[in-house]
Amino acid sequence: MNDALLVVDVLNDFRQEDGARLAESFRAVHPQLREVLSSSREANLPSIYANDHFGDWTADDDAIVDRALAGVCGDLIPPIAPRQDDIFVIKPGYSAFDDTPLRLVLADLSIERLVLAGTALEMCVAQTAIAARERGLKVSIMVDACASVSWEDAEIALEYVSRVAGARLCRGPSHAGSRP
Repeated sequence: MNDALLVVDVLNDFRQEDGARLAESFRAVHPQLREVLSSSREANLPSIYANDHFGDWTADDDAIVDRALAGVCGDLIPPIAPRQDDIFVIKPGYSAFDDTPLRLVLADLSIERLVLAGTALEMCVAQTAIAARERGLKVSIMVDACASVSWEDAEIALEYVSRVAGARLCRGPSHAGSRP
């Protein structure tokens, strides 16, 4: 099975509404996010970043990284920032599939399963998982590598994506390159 790691909205300045709560959660999951990225790179999985552009239609990946570096958690960005050989798509909505070339990228790479990590679990990660399943992909969510504004809402979202959308919920970074 061909897998790819999809990292959702980790390049953030956390200045939005509820940004302080999301930043606190991001700090807590950062070690696991780093481990998931490291494990997937060691397993030679493609790393794909899908990130909000925060309303700046002139932004590119460098501008989005710079904005995150200048933000509340800027000190956490360098070890998780995209590398030169990573794929980067800008997403204007919740799902990484909506109005992006992600579907084409995944088809070109013959990806069958997405391993998801990022922010916010109850919003963009969950919506991306649902959209991936609607497109026939298998989905694994690295729960411990996802930040959330509300863990109560995240638990509801996880139950839904697991029971209804069929996403596999993984706890701990060791699952990033594993095969079911």
